[in-house]
Amino acid sequence: MSRLSERPEKPVVGLPVPHESAVLHVTGAALYTDDLIHRTKDVLHAYPVQVMKAHGRITALRTGPALAVPGVVRVLTGADVPGVNDAGMKHDEPLFPDEVMFHGHAVAWVLAETLEAARLGAAAVEVDVDEQPSLITLQEAIAAGSLHGARPVMLTGDVDAGFADSAHVFTGELQFSDQEHFYLETHAALAYVDEAEQVFVQSSTQHPSETQEIVAHVLGLHSHEVTVQCLRMGGGFGGKEMQPHGFAAVAALGARLTGRPVRVRLNRTQDLTMSGKRHGFHAEWRIGFDADGRIQALDATLTADGGWSLDLSEPVVARALCHVDNTYWIPNARITGRIARTNKVSNTAFRGFGGPQGMLVIEDIMGRCAPLLGLDPMELRERNFYRQGQATPYGQPVLQPERISAVWRQVKENAGIADRRREIDAFNAAHPNTKRALAITGLKFGISFNLTAFNQGGALVLIYKDGSVLINHGGTEMGQGLHTKMLQVAATTLGIPLHKVRLAPTRTDKVPNTSATAASAGTDLNGAAVKNACEQLRERLQQVAATRLGSNAADVRIVEGVARGLGSDEELAWDDLVRTAYLQRVQLSAAGFYRTEGLHWDAKTFRGSPFKYFAHGAAAAEVEVDGFTGAYRIRRVDIVHDVGDSLSPMIDIGQVEGGFVQGAGWLTLEDLRWDVGDGPSRGRLLTQAASTYKIPSFSEMPAEFNVTLLKNAGEEGAVYGSKAVGEPPLMLAFSVREALRQAAAAVGPGGAGVKLASPATPEAVYWAIQAARRGGVSRIGSTPDGSAAEGHARNGHAADGRIRADAAASNGA
Repeated sequence: MSRLSERPEKPVVGLPVPHESAVLHVTGAALYTDDLIHRTKDVLHAYPVQVMKAHGRITALRTGPALAVPGVVRVLTGADVPGVNDAGMKHDEPLFPDEVMFHGHAVAWVLAETLEAARLGAAAVEVDVDEQPSLITLQEAIAAGSLHGARPVMLTGDVDAGFADSAHVFTGELQFSDQEHFYLETHAALAYVDEAEQVFVQSSTQHPSETQEIVAHVLGLHSHEVTVQCLRMGGGFGGKEMQPHGFAAVAALGARLTGRPVRVRLNRTQDLTMSGKRHGFHAEWRIGFDADGRIQALDATLTADGGWSLDLSEPVVARALCHVDNTYWIPNARITGRIARTNKVSNTAFRGFGGPQGMLVIEDIMGRCAPLLGLDPMELRERNFYRQGQATPYGQPVLQPERISAVWRQVKENAGIADRRREIDAFNAAHPNTKRALAITGLKFGISFNLTAFNQGGALVLIYKDGSVLINHGGTEMGQGLHTKMLQVAATTLGIPLHKVRLAPTRTDKVPNTSATAASAGTDLNGAAVKNACEQLRERLQQVAATRLGSNAADVRIVEGVARGLGSDEELAWDDLVRTAYLQRVQLSAAGFYRTEGLHWDAKTFRGSPFKYFAHGAAAAEVEVDGFTGAYRIRRVDIVHDVGDSLSPMIDIGQVEGGFVQGAGWLTLEDLRWDVGDGPSRGRLLTQAASTYKIPSFSEMPAEFNVTLLKNAGEEGAVYGSKAVGEPPLMLAFSVREALRQAAAAVGPGGAGVKLASPATPEAVYWAIQAARRGGVSRIGSTPDGSAAEGHARNGHAADGRIRADAAASNGA
């Protein structure tokens, strides 16, 4: 076992400890960015001047009327920017634009003594716009050829030969929805300038170093003149990886120009209409199976709705392509990715970062093709699992294929699949208008940033003379429990009780050049960096203890706050050891660093090993559907998830539960709608409140919810043998969508499969049921060569005499 993954005697990691801020959260004492205005004097409030047109050129901007509003201090425009007027890393996101690119685009910001004065001032600003044609839907952008960014192609094997060797070939398409982050805390920033002209920004950001970089280049400063701190976030889910930078820059610019603290906080409507979402996708595919139902070839094109600027669309699409295979070996594949440019908010990172979109394509294919092949969907999936020696379509070996099968077998056993399926069959036979179904899906999710350079982490650990320990690291806390795990890692490495360790807020003047807390890599990177710093300190203290205990330093162990030499009865308490080290002038601080080894990636050829390892999981979901309305409920969910050797089991189980529910929301509930008409409100987001955009609540939770962490699953080469847990569980929710598909099909005659929109809202399920009642849109029929074809579809003979069955999906919007 490697030094990184090996656990010492009596570790604090592995214990089910509560979240480090749990008491603060439930008592309301936890501070968030916007809470700090009450502790700051003379704060100015910023309010955006939004233009309610989807696309147009600004011909005039008159700020005079705003300045006449009592309480208004200043109006920020592009003319005020001393540096670069851009809020993005691609330099395609003007902070103060001269062209409106989406409905609600902010073109100026009003600063005032009160929020109400700022609002009234923003309403008084006069903006003349030369309205231009706009592209709102993904279909409109595709038809117009409106694309931007890279167009990667992932190629493996011989695709044409794979199709030629296939006994069954199906084609289809799928469009599926984007998703709003809907974090509890909206975007917020508070900036001030100190007596040395240093700019200090409190920001609700997942990427303080990049926020620092954007603020510096907007202000025309160097990074060492800007400090960014993040206390904690009230949720992020990827939405605060890139999007906070512009809001922080507005606050910082206002503070520089007025000499007063400036606060930016979006209300919920502003947050929904100004910030990006998960990318919606459209996929066209063609897949070939052999006579036994094993995949022979896949040819697909995935188009992401990028919105008006690139943001993180390119790496999102890259990760989507890298996850099209999910748990299945595809020997011959050609997968093309592209990004549509639309007149909507710039879509951005969201938990899973393209991985869910890629996986949904193959899971939808498997669910739709299983009836066409005359196979149970569970059996079709099992037949195509990765096996030892096989590699992904981008060339990375799958080193733990046995875990794909292990979690699958265990969830089948835990859920009592065989008995319950017999019960479901009996229930369905007795209830013609209410149907139940049970589906299992698995996942294989790669852990690491797509861009190799981001796979590094830093930490600063300080030991004080009284034996107390303060740790700083580059990760941010958004409720996911990262700080809790870092405390456990530090206590374990130093060999001291957990209460001896405290954690400082994340800030750029303590740990520089950090990566975003994203890609599920926060624990891997920062945990290894914290461990590295603590190891340096422990080794110094072992040298000090050795002289006091009359032992060799290599034989000194520090366990539960006591240092002992092997074979000796003498001991030295931690506090005494630290005090002795101080008196001997031993350095009691250390900077830790970690870089993920073994990664290589060629973005041009789309080949390499971009991931340190894969996380695995499987979920069995049972649903009940009302055949008259399409309404449904999730009766039971069983999950087995691979988190390696868990650092903090209570935290990890919570992450699995939360990820699953958020995934179920994306796939079944959350239905973003825009005005696509030709009227004056074209491009307006229609679902801009909790009243019209439905997120999961207690009522959508499974009546029975069982989560098990895979045992004996330590990960060699990761911090204390753990695996990432943030993003992978979201994809377990595919099981709910597949169960809904099967329940809808059960309304119709046997052997029918159905197409199902995403999100699979009750309305979408209702239409799937109606199609099933008509005999199914994809009912199996016999063909001359014995292959499965779709009735009511456009069947035709290929040159080789095989039947090509068109399994085109309905529009998922």
